[in-house]
Amino acid sequence: MSVFGSLFTAVGGLTAQSQSMGMISNNIANVSTVGYKRRDAAFSSLVTSESRSTLYSPGSVRASQIARIDQQGILQQSNSTTDVALSGNGFFVVKRSATDPFAEPLYTRAGSFSENSNGILTNTSGFTLFGWPLDQDGNVIGSQTDVNSLVPVDVAFLGGLTQPTTTASLNINLDKNEDPYAFPVQVNDVANFSRDIRVYDSLGGAQSLRVNFKKSETPTANAAGIGVVDLASFQGPLVGNVPGLTAGDTFTFDLPSAATVSSPIAAIAGTTVTVTIGATTTAAEMLAAINSTLDTNGDPVIYANIDADGHLNIKARNTNENLTLADTGGNPLADMDITPGLFAAPPFTPADLLMPTAETPNTEGWWQVEFLSGSAPFGSISSGYLNFNGLGALNALPNADGELEVNLADIDWGNGSELQDVNFDISGFTQFSGEYNVISAEQNGAELGLRTGVSIDRDGFVTAQFSNGRSAQIYKLPVATFANSNGLDELTGNVYRQSDGSGDYNLREAGRGSAGQIEGGALEASNVDLADEFSKMIVTQRAYSANTKVITTADEMTAELLRLR
Repeated sequence: MSVFGSLFTAVGGLTAQSQSMGMISNNIANVSTVGYKRRDAAFSSLVTSESRSTLYSPGSVRASQIARIDQQGILQQSNSTTDVALSGNGFFVVKRSATDPFAEPLYTRAGSFSENSNGILTNTSGFTLFGWPLDQDGNVIGSQTDVNSLVPVDVAFLGGLTQPTTTASLNINLDKNEDPYAFPVQVNDVANFSRDIRVYDSLGGAQSLRVNFKKSETPTANAAGIGVVDLASFQGPLVGNVPGLTAGDTFTFDLPSAATVSSPIAAIAGTTVTVTIGATTTAAEMLAAINSTLDTNGDPVIYANIDADGHLNIKARNTNENLTLADTGGNPLADMDITPGLFAAPPFTPADLLMPTAETPNTEGWWQVEFLSGSAPFGSISSGYLNFNGLGALNALPNADGELEVNLADIDWGNGSELQDVNFDISGFTQFSGEYNVISAEQNGAELGLRTGVSIDRDGFVTAQFSNGRSAQIYKLPVATFANSNGLDELTGNVYRQSDGSGDYNLREAGRGSAGQIEGGALEASNVDLADEFSKMIVTQRAYSANTKVITTADEMTAELLRLR
């Protein structure tokens, strides 16, 4: 039985070595196949059991294949921006058809993708690449765990891409020394400064958004000297320089509530402040006495200054508060060209403000700002007042998002485009003594642009570039991982199918968890080592020859047996 059995054992050896050679030849044939994973032969013995130790029956050998799917191939640079490779664990998700809803999801490492005639990315084996669709904000649409939520990666943009403007900003300094218009500023008052910003509507058309700036008097009660007395023309005491003014003259003004005053020439009785002009009191000391009146929060409640013409101006600090001035000893106010009496606050409501003030308004920091659309005649979008504090910064209360933005809503460009909303960032507005200076003007829109390219980045985002300089993220590639990737079933076209041995798929974002990183503009080479394959080929050939020798020898022994008489 042993001699005859040896023939079958040797035949089994030939079969096993033939399978090994087949795997070697297949590996060598695919040495240049992108993403190919080699298979190695593993041999195991087949034993024929005998109950007696003195009798031996030969068994045979069995060859099985071991998949090396989890072994990384080297990454090579590619000239195509749609070629992708995986560095690490995972697979790209593909299907045989882009339109068949029942097409089976398959998995591959072969990332040589390019556009077909319909603009869909397919690899060299004809399999369609699938990914997560993205909304305009770059967020994934639908489930990130279900492979059925994936869609074909379609990069065809036949009509190009427009990006309507949704945000704009202007960094500008306004001249503090500008002569103000009387409050309220009139529509026909010529803007002290204007700036046009080019924005884009929903049709990709360029539109002009004009911003007008008009310096305004304070929208508070204001007593202004308008006579011939020039208080700025002398530096000495008021008495002796202002006609009619004598030492000890007094005047008063009323406050809306309790306050304090820190000046030797001013005193408060209830809510009435009395200012006394002494023999040596200067204009600066009188202004300091008036301006030292503070409310319980320590904020000024009244403001006095001498304007460019040398006239005394006294202003209420808060809107909607009246100002009452009265000469109580002599006629000091009248002598300084201010007629005493009640000065009513002009109507002013929060609706007049582009943004509410964050602190007590600065009476010298008011500007009206207009937003206009189109070209002359311009259409009004929005207008209102802004205030700047004593440090030149914008005195405005941020919105709920912490932004200093004016919402320009429902802009109608008059050309059939959709009504447009633009959030205009005004945080870059300042008011300093000096010329008007536009530092920068920005907006996020773009005119119609035709697609110029497609690329895939390390995070798996498929991004389209356009001739208008814009880009848009349109898909994100998932990375499918398996508990045992070596257990996947191999199919023609360098793709794999999920099996019981591999476990279920798990869709992950590139570089997250156990998923590998996506490398754009690169391809993964096969993991076949030619030197190793040639070495195994020599061993396989010798083993095959040895098995043929066993058959020859067993044949000779059988022939000797047959010659017995």
